Amino acid sequence: MATTEAWLRAVADLLSRAHRISPDRLPEVIDEALRPLGVTATAYLVDVEQDLLRPVAAPGRPRPEPLPVDTSLPGRAYTEVRIRAGQDGRLWVPVVDGTERLGLLEFILPAGADPDDDSVRDGARAVAGLIGHLMAGKLRYGDALHRARRSRPMTVSAELLWQLLPPLTFATDTFVVSAVLEPCYEVGGDAFDYALDGGRLTLAVLDGVGHGLPATLTTSVALAALRAARRVEPGLPELAAAIDAALRSQWTDGRFVTAVLAEFDLDSGRLRYVNAGHPAPVLLRHGRAVRALTGGRRLPLGLAPATTTPDEVRLQPGDRLLLYTDGVTEARNRAGEMFGLSRLADLAERHTGSGRPAPETLRRLIRAVAAHADGSSRDDASLVLLEWSGEAAARVEP
Repeated sequence: MATTEAWLRAVADLLSRAHRISPDRLPEVIDEALRPLGVTATAYLVDVEQDLLRPVAAPGRPRPEPLPVDTSLPGRAYTEVRIRAGQDGRLWVPVVDGTERLGLLEFILPAGADPDDDSVRDGARAVAGLIGHLMAGKLRYGDALHRARRSRPMTVSAELLWQLLPPLTFATDTFVVSAVLEPCYEVGGDAFDYALDGGRLTLAVLDGVGHGLPATLTTSVALAALRAARRVEPGLPELAAAIDAALRSQWTDGRFVTAVLAEFDLDSGRLRYVNAGHPAPVLLRHGRAVRALTGGRRLPLGLAPATTTPDEVRLQPGDRLLLYTDGVTEARNRAGEMFGLSRLADLAERHTGSGRPAPETLRRLIRAVAAHADGSSRDDASLVLLEWSGEAAARVEP
């Protein structure tokens, strides 16, 4: 039986082998590092739409079928971010980069190995943790891992936008922020951003006017202007003014971006925010949607110089803040019925009260929006969830 020391040697070997390999060779390197343990591992990456766990091809082995996220034991390991053991002795271990869910590792253990043994689980968790960091880093250097995550081609607008976004989930000991966008292969004008500096979290959700590549270009300029200004450390009015100026300097056709820009003080719970023509965020407290944050209003960004006066609210520990674009509430089914804010709030209450991790809450919410629209919606739909809670942050760790 492999000891803790043997697993650690495998982790060290994997790290030393991984420095100078191409992304497509990562499965091969995993096999080489685990061979002394008698362990075989197969990597699965969740697809962009988070419906299937898709295997990454390994040399010399047949490629398994994709696994459903919603109706399989491996899917439970992924959604709960928890190790699961199958009746056949296999271990399914979540692969994350920090707290960003990437997929799973399937470990087939040698005869006689106990999948419930602490040393086995700790070793498998250490290998999966390293694989998560390696995968996230190797994504930048080739297309093999990107192809493994896709069930169909992306539009140019979606390809551009996804390259600009931060990871979908980020957490520290005291908070977690997570996001989701649809339609993921065709998304255009929606985007989000965040940055943590000291005890201040800056958060943004944006929606560029129009559809497709023109909307993506508009939102991309707004996103770049936001980051350039934020890195000079101004306040919310200066961030809004920088986006205004950038959009007006590039276009004279009246295009604009709606947005919520916010600053959250993690020590005091003070949230300052500006709403530039965007749907009002929803505050959830004790599992209930208690109010919409309707203050801080100004014109959409890029239309004209505007006075920007942030509003302020104090959050309580355990509060959740849900931000969304109008593609969520205005998604219509084939009968013309909108998804609506009340339905969104009801589902948000139900899922946040279930104790699920923030990214899983959003995955289920956006699936509900997609199911309601049943392919009839032409607008982007995006959700961002901020949870100010150490327990919420712990739920996104494997």
